[in-house]
Amino acid sequence: MTVTVLNAVLRPLLERRLPEWVDVRWYETKEQAFALAPAAEIGWFDMHSKADMAEVFRLAERLKWLNSVYAGVEAFPLDVLAARGTVLTNGAGINAVPIAEYVVMLMLAEAKQYRQVVRAQDRHEWLRDSPGKRELFGSKALILGYGAIGQEVERRLVPFGVEVTRVRRSPGPGTLGPDAWRAELGQFDWIVIAVPATAETEGMIGADELAAMKRNAVLVNVARGSVIDQPALVNALEAGQIGGALLDVTTPEPLPADHPLWTLDNAQVTMHLSGRAQDRVFERAAERFLVNLERYRQGERLEPQVDYAAGY
Repeated sequence: MTVTVLNAVLRPLLERRLPEWVDVRWYETKEQAFALAPAAEIGWFDMHSKADMAEVFRLAERLKWLNSVYAGVEAFPLDVLAARGTVLTNGAGINAVPIAEYVVMLMLAEAKQYRQVVRAQDRHEWLRDSPGKRELFGSKALILGYGAIGQEVERRLVPFGVEVTRVRRSPGPGTLGPDAWRAELGQFDWIVIAVPATAETEGMIGADELAAMKRNAVLVNVARGSVIDQPALVNALEAGQIGGALLDVTTPEPLPADHPLWTLDNAQVTMHLSGRAQDRVFERAAERFLVNLERYRQGERLEPQVDYAAGY
C-alpha cells in the first residue's frame, strides 16, 4: 500500500476512484496535514499560507511525488525537493482555458472601451457613439510564453483575425526566439505575457522594452507581476508612452489601495481573477491526478513535471 495524503476538499472527486493500492489519508486542517505528512509517499498539500506549506514539506521527508494545483512554484522549496529526489507535478495548463478567455475579454473590452459604456449605463446616460473604435481584426499580437496558456490564447485570437507571433526557445514560422523578440516589439498592437515566473523572466519588460513598443500598444499580463518593472510601467502609462496595460497580476498582491495603477485611465487591474473565472479547476486537477497515479504505479513519467533546474 502507498500512503497518500490528500486534502479532504478533493474527497468527493477522488475517493471512489482511487485504486486499491492507495492507502489514502485525508486532512481537513493544517494540523492534520502536519501530523500525516511524515508518512506520505504521495502528497497533495496545497495551502493558502506559504509558511504552512514550508512546514509540511519539511515534515514530509519520505515524499516521492508531490502534486499541486498551483501553476507557479515560487512557494515550493525546489532545492529541498530536488535533493530528496521528490517529483513535483504542478497545475500548469489547468487554468489555461479560462485565462485565455480572460485575455480575449480584456482585449475586446479595451478595443471597444467597454468600461466607459458600463459607466455611462451607471449614469443612465445614452451614448451617441462608441467610445472605442479599435478592431482586433487585422491587428498584431506577440505572445511571450508559448506554454498551455499562450497556445490557448492563440487559438482564440486567430478566429478574430489577429496575426499572432509567438516567442519560444525554438524559433520558426510565426515564431521568434528568446533573443529576437525585443528588436521586433515596435510592430505589435498587443503584447500578451504568459511566461513562468523565474529569475530569467523577472523584470523582462522594463523601461527599454516599453520605449520600443508602439505608442498605442497594449500590454496584457496574465503571468506574474514580477515580469514587469512596475514603476517603469507606471511612468510609461502616465506619459502616454504606450496605449495601455491590462494587468491581471501586479506587485505586490493585493495591490495597495493608494497605488497609481488603480486610477490610471489607461490601466486595468483585474485582481488575479483570470484563473478563478471557472468552476472546474478541482475537477480538472483530479482527473490529471488520477491519470498520473496510474503512471506512477507503472513507473512512467508524470506530467506536467517541474524542471528544478529551469524553475518551472
